[in-house]
Amino acid sequence: MGKIRQLDSHTANMIAAGEVVERPMGVVKELVENAIDAGADRIDVSIEEGGISRLSVTDNGSGMDSSDAQMAFQRHATSKIRSEKDLWSIHTLGFRGEALPSIASVSKLTLTTSDGNESTRIVVEYGKIVSAVAYPCNQGTEVTVEGLFYQTPARLKHMRSGAYEASLIQNVISSFALAHPEISFHLYSDGRETFMTTGQGDLLEVIFQVYGRTAFENAIPVQFEDYDYKVSGYLIKPSLTRASRSMMHVFLNSRMVRTYRLYKAIQDGYEDFIVKGRYPMCVLNIEMDPHLLDVNVHPSKWEVRLSKENQLEYLLKDEVRKALQGTTLAPKAEVRPVRTEYYEPLSFDTDQLIREAEENKIQKKPESGLFPPAEEKPAAVTALPKETAQAILQEAAEDQKEFLQVKEEEAPYIPEKNPFPDMQVIGQLHEKFILCAGTDSLIVIDQHAAQERVHYEEYCRKLNQNPVMMDCLVPLTVHAGSDLVARVDEVNEAAADLHITFEPFGRDTLIVRSVPSWMQDVEEQQFLEDVIDQFRNERESRYTRMEKKKIATMACHHSIRFNRSLTMAEMQEAVRQLSLCENPFHCPHGRPTFIVLDEKELTKEFLR
Repeated sequence: MGKIRQLDSHTANMIAAGEVVERPMGVVKELVENAIDAGADRIDVSIEEGGISRLSVTDNGSGMDSSDAQMAFQRHATSKIRSEKDLWSIHTLGFRGEALPSIASVSKLTLTTSDGNESTRIVVEYGKIVSAVAYPCNQGTEVTVEGLFYQTPARLKHMRSGAYEASLIQNVISSFALAHPEISFHLYSDGRETFMTTGQGDLLEVIFQVYGRTAFENAIPVQFEDYDYKVSGYLIKPSLTRASRSMMHVFLNSRMVRTYRLYKAIQDGYEDFIVKGRYPMCVLNIEMDPHLLDVNVHPSKWEVRLSKENQLEYLLKDEVRKALQGTTLAPKAEVRPVRTEYYEPLSFDTDQLIREAEENKIQKKPESGLFPPAEEKPAAVTALPKETAQAILQEAAEDQKEFLQVKEEEAPYIPEKNPFPDMQVIGQLHEKFILCAGTDSLIVIDQHAAQERVHYEEYCRKLNQNPVMMDCLVPLTVHAGSDLVARVDEVNEAAADLHITFEPFGRDTLIVRSVPSWMQDVEEQQFLEDVIDQFRNERESRYTRMEKKKIATMACHHSIRFNRSLTMAEMQEAVRQLSLCENPFHCPHGRPTFIVLDEKELTKEFLR
């Protein structure tokens, strides 16, 4: 008797469920994707105990008739594709036909759907259809999942607390809202609404909901493209950063994916503006021909493959850097009131406490006002005067317009060529900071960081544009492999910025006969091996990236130090040199070169 047997469909579905559905968040993701593919413009998600005990997803999409509703629980049954060639041009979020049967195999699932003509309700318990009957409901689909993983304890024991699972679900719903601002999302956790968007198509409004008011006010609109890719969205100014990539949202054709190479390209664009160890915030949607995007990599559809990925990386890095360079990035200092420590011991004199309580009960009767005195309790709420009510409504409308205004035709964002603010030197503080008067602000310049930026850019220009070459007494050899020896022209093109020329030397070795003078301060052999390795891994081999730390250290050592008194002419020259820099707002290590104290905030502190 043979040892190999074909598994039954129920067991196969449970195995597939381990890939498609890892936790309640995965269930919600698959169901919401189906709702979006159905054309819904409102999606409600309700969870209990983080979705472990119960979750439901309701949409107002196209719905299904009775036959389609029953067919949807068959494995690899889908309406998204028809044949093999459709896999090369996928325009929907789902296409594999595995989500519903996989979810139904590890839970009690109830599907209620209507296409506007026929309504159906199907109940499936751990892979077995219990009932399929007509059931009145509105057009759309509602999927309810209960008892998730109750019959697979090995998976259930790895679930974390309900609060943790609920936070994962809210994160994925927030990502859907950022990718589809035209859809209204409502999330309810244990009967309480925790997230909501209006679905008016305004991405800034969703950023306000997800990132908060500060990020909303510091959002920079971007839109750029090349022959294959079109990128649009918002970058958040580098004054706001995070300790992880959790606030970097990159969508490919409005699809949520995890593309670490694209994240790294965006980080490289922010590299000169944020300190090491911090990550930027952004929301970018990348549109492309579906033929360039392969989503048939993993059942969960988080991983994808991109054609011309290097081209997209360079586009993101260069355009992100240009957008940030054309924006005033000097942080504004927040003036806060000084905290006064106050301590008063508790009193245990009960007689004194009773007297104070009785005195508090006696309140002076107000002469006039909107509300009646405390002694007179009206039977009904007194209406506000008409003029007062109109003033309150008008003020609320102005506030809403200021922060959440929907722009029908938003003007394209064009970075300024020289956003460096006008400033006039007025003095020096503690021999550390240069004080300048701006148009409507006080500007404090870190004299050391400012000189670091000036010297850093000066060294980069000198070392890259006018290198001094040295002939090697003994030529340097690098083992590269026969594949790279055959591509030596491509290697030299990639290393052109380094002013290094490789020559074939045998079957698998490259030779270098002259190097720039700055390489005498590094280990030449290791440096050349790193250049070859970076080319092999399809990474950038630019001097300014590979030796940025070294140049930054040189600039630091030759800059104005703290505790050094400067003359007025020296301070003015330092400000002039800083204004000519490509990025005058940050030192090479990502720290700000100056901060701005707004005049209005200073005036408030003097109670004017």
